[in-house]
Amino acid sequence: KEQPVEYCNIHMRNKSQMNRQKFLSVTQQTIQQTEGDTKLEMPTINLDGEVTVLATVPEVVEALESCAMTWQKLISTALEEQLKKVPQGNGPLAEVDLWRERNSTLSALTEQIKLPEVQKVLEILQEAESEHSGDLQIVLSDLRKHHVEALDNVKFLSTLERHLKNLTYGTGFNVVLDTIPSLMNALRMVWLISRHYNKDERMVPLMERIAWEISTRVYKVVDLHTLFKEDRAAAKKKIAEAKSTLEEWKKCYFVVRAQIEASGREQHWEFDRKCLFEKTDYMTSVCQDLYDILQVIEEFYNIFGPELKAVTGDPKRVDDLLRGVNGLISPMEELTFDPFSIKSAHDWKLIMEEFREEVSVIEEETKNFIDESFKTLRSAEAALDMLLNFKHIRSRETINKQMMMKFNDILDQYCKEVKNVKQIFVQNLKDPPLYKNHPPVAGAIYWSRSLFYRIKHTIIRFQEVEELLAGERGKEVKQIYLQVAKRMKEYEDQKYNQWRDGTEQMLPLLLKNTLLTEEPVTTKKNVRFIVNFSPILQEIIIETKYMEQLGFPVPEIARYVALQEEKYLRYTNRLKNMLDHYHKLMGTLNEAETKLLDDHIQELWRVFKSGHRRLNWNSLGIGDFIVRCMRAIRKFESLVHQIHNHSEDISNKLLFIESTNLFKFPLSKNGDELPEAKEFFEYVKCERAKDVAHMVRKYSAIPQLLIKVEGRVANTNSGKSPKLTSYYAYWENRIYQVLTQLIVKNLQAFNAAVLANVPLFQTEAILSIPEIILQPNASEIDKMTVQCIRDCVEVTKHFVRWMHGTCLECPPQHVDEDESAFSFYSDVSQNPLIIEQAVLITQNVHKLMASLSKYSNQWKRYHLLWKLDKGTVMERLAAEKPTCITFDEELQFYMKVAQEVTQQPLIKDEQFIRLQLSPLAYTVQENAKGWVISLGKLLNESAREELFSLQEEIQVGIFSL
Repeated sequence: KEQPVEYCNIHMRNKSQMNRQKFLSVTQQTIQQTEGDTKLEMPTINLDGEVTVLATVPEVVEALESCAMTWQKLISTALEEQLKKVPQGNGPLAEVDLWRERNSTLSALTEQIKLPEVQKVLEILQEAESEHSGDLQIVLSDLRKHHVEALDNVKFLSTLERHLKNLTYGTGFNVVLDTIPSLMNALRMVWLISRHYNKDERMVPLMERIAWEISTRVYKVVDLHTLFKEDRAAAKKKIAEAKSTLEEWKKCYFVVRAQIEASGREQHWEFDRKCLFEKTDYMTSVCQDLYDILQVIEEFYNIFGPELKAVTGDPKRVDDLLRGVNGLISPMEELTFDPFSIKSAHDWKLIMEEFREEVSVIEEETKNFIDESFKTLRSAEAALDMLLNFKHIRSRETINKQMMMKFNDILDQYCKEVKNVKQIFVQNLKDPPLYKNHPPVAGAIYWSRSLFYRIKHTIIRFQEVEELLAGERGKEVKQIYLQVAKRMKEYEDQKYNQWRDGTEQMLPLLLKNTLLTEEPVTTKKNVRFIVNFSPILQEIIIETKYMEQLGFPVPEIARYVALQEEKYLRYTNRLKNMLDHYHKLMGTLNEAETKLLDDHIQELWRVFKSGHRRLNWNSLGIGDFIVRCMRAIRKFESLVHQIHNHSEDISNKLLFIESTNLFKFPLSKNGDELPEAKEFFEYVKCERAKDVAHMVRKYSAIPQLLIKVEGRVANTNSGKSPKLTSYYAYWENRIYQVLTQLIVKNLQAFNAAVLANVPLFQTEAILSIPEIILQPNASEIDKMTVQCIRDCVEVTKHFVRWMHGTCLECPPQHVDEDESAFSFYSDVSQNPLIIEQAVLITQNVHKLMASLSKYSNQWKRYHLLWKLDKGTVMERLAAEKPTCITFDEELQFYMKVAQEVTQQPLIKDEQFIRLQLSPLAYTVQENAKGWVISLGKLLNESAREELFSLQEEIQVGIFSL
């Protein structure tokens, strides 16, 4: 496909090539003319002297005859070579180049002949009447004749060269089309003036070359493999330009031929037309075939557009037909021959016949499809639009005629549409579907009119086609339309009249409604108000606006109210915002605060009462009422915020009390060394005392905050205002809940610490012969645990209760000559959760101590070490007089026991207690060592006795000897 940019690039390349060739040609001509390819050799003898004298010298004549023979042969050979040459290419420029080259060669020879030396040689030979002179003159005559011919042809062909170059290198068909007439006129001038190109044998080959060049241009541009993939309009334009170019060639030829004949003075063109136009005529017919193919495809696409899909409601069938249309061009894209070759004319004819047959098949299928589809039209108006469009759109003539015969089908479809609209109208009369935000009455009228316009719009379109409604079927359809339209009009009038009468009756009553009303869920202690702007009133305003848009006259009072809509909307929004503010503020109050502020709430309600009982939507003081209400709400809000600030301070103090840790444990001293049990519980007690002091200070500050609240609400600071009785009780109950939660949470935390595998203090296992006991023992640890739990609960004794109806602490009470404070202890200590938690801790500690006792009793396996009396055992053993082996066995046993004890684990961590076994192990080891010592003494004594006995025996033996 040729593009403008490509044309420009080709043009620049061609122009550059032309300039380069021109330069080379001129250079070559100059060289040839000065030197020539064929160079005449000059005689070597001296030719100085008169011609008549030299002609009498035999040696000179003989030498010059030899030279003449060489010249004759050389010039004859050069002429033969030039006359044998043919144009190097099929285009006309090749012929121009041929004559230019021949002219250059012959000009070079002619210029050499004109040299003085050559002329003198010719004169000498002529004077000597040499027979070689005549032969040479004949050759020179041929040279002059052919040189004149070449020079003349070059001159006349040069007048054609510009046109021929445009024909060959032009950027598009428009250049070729503009060039052909000028070229043909230039050919006519050459035919008239030239002495050589005024004959058929010269002019016909040149025109054949021009025809070949035009054909080649068309062949290069029109590529069937890509033609049908291009834009259809661009492809049609390309084919049309190619066809016009081919036709222009023949047309201009006959125009010039006619001019020549009409002149009567010029030699007529009687050229072989077959040679000139056979190929171009055939290519013209092929271009016409290709244009027809593109036109057929375009016509089919004009038919199978979105309009046909929309009207028929069968896009799949349309797509199937389109696929068949696309298949029409497949054979052209897959050709195995050159369609522009006359030799392939038969094959191309078969292709076109097959194409036309396929087109006929598609046309028949299309007509059948149209016949079927127009029996089940989706939209009469769309079908009419499509038919009217087909009048102006170029499409297949047979299909166009088929379309124009479908007016009755359109009327039938329209009749179905009218009946369908009538059915929808009748079915939805009582509850018509409304558009979003449309009021009931105007919305119903809008709905009715939308149905009416649906059928009216189509009938108006029908009136544009005179013949459509003029027939019997048209009149019948028109009557059906009028009946439905009349019924819809009656429906509209009925709806409007009912609305107008109802509006005139209800509107004055609605405007007399008070501004505010109480919600049904209202209680004496919690009154909720709502804006009493009736939805019916809002609906009437909307209805009035839409009725005026629909063109109905509306009652004056309704128009007045509708004009005041912005004011009513502004008032209702301000009232809603005011009430939202009030309800949100009231929602922040708990029951105690509501009782506390009862007088202020009643005062606020008194401001609201004028809007609840007196003011209505006709009143002029609505704006002032809203301002008074907002002022009262802000004043009340300020009071509520101050109370909430004090409440937040109290809550923070209670949160501090509730989050206090009453079981702070000591850290280990050095590495694994933990405090003793007594030291542990003493530390917990001391830390608790410090925290209780902080808690009591926080608690003592609460009455002062309540007195500040009293000052804001009752304007007193006694701490015992009757107006705050319930408020004092509320906070006292909160304090009780906080203290209860404090004790429960701490006991739960302590129980978790008891069960956790993190030792907090240590106890020792010791030998108290004959038993192994814990120190402190399980009973003592149980008592210390119970006392720690009791101390935790008794923390609440530091929180003194308030006197009834006040926030003042009760004075000390005298009971059995003892003075004590009335605190929360009596209530908190009886809480089932606390009792349950205390019992659970005690049980867990008891189980733990039992487990540790059981573990320490495993050392009783060494009980023989301390149960047996060493003295008795030693006496008995001494009486038996044991051997050394017996002593060794006994000593090994006790040494093994002593060593085994050192290998036993000396620390046992279980839950929150660490059991130290070192004292017990030390005692057992010392007992084992005591047995070893006793056995050693016994062995020493027995050995000493035997030694002394042996010494006596030795002395007696010596004596006797």
